[in-house]
Amino acid sequence: MDPRRQLLAAVHRDLAACRACPNMRGPAVHGPPVLGRVLLIGQAPGPHEGALGRPFAWTAGRTLFRWFEEALGVTEARFRERVYMAAVARCFPGKAPGGGDRKPDRDEVARCSAFLAREAAALAPELVLPVGALAIEAVLGHKGPLAGVVGAQRRARYHGRDVDVIALPHPSGVSTWHRTEPGKSLLPRALTLVGAHPAWVDVAR
Repeated sequence: MDPRRQLLAAVHRDLAACRACPNMRGPAVHGPPVLGRVLLIGQAPGPHEGALGRPFAWTAGRTLFRWFEEALGVTEARFRERVYMAAVARCFPGKAPGGGDRKPDRDEVARCSAFLAREAAALAPELVLPVGALAIEAVLGHKGPLAGVVGAQRRARYHGRDVDVIALPHPSGVSTWHRTEPGKSLLPRALTLVGAHPAWVDVAR
């Protein structure tokens, strides 16, 4: 077995055994140990992903994969085979008091960051795709409006490695950002940048 795949398998075992966050609801969710040059980072799994055993397996995932298929011709199956999929938090955070999914807190994000650091070290990604405000903040440190980062390519230091970063909005059905301006124009621009990146060649071919 490729040593990098062994490292990822070890991370997955440790994720499965992790019980560090009492308010999180397992199991931890991760994609397969894909050895690609593209790393996608979401926010946290929803209530269905744990049972299904893969990230972006519900409504938001259908929207996300439709973006890539319509803009770049890459199917969900192809994407999952070629892109390593992770998240800022790996377990379902539960529901927020006012409805919707709870946002992982700072300590929960920090604990999961250790797993992301190990994954980044094993993968050595060249392109990172943070999806949604929480992931964008974790990768770029950006806390402002999405319009300030979506539709552009940035260079950033991520877990000790210089990477290109192309931010994407969250594909949640609750969010209208990607369906209204400026998101309606910035999302296609971001996907075009993804398609033009050298690391994407392995995904598309």
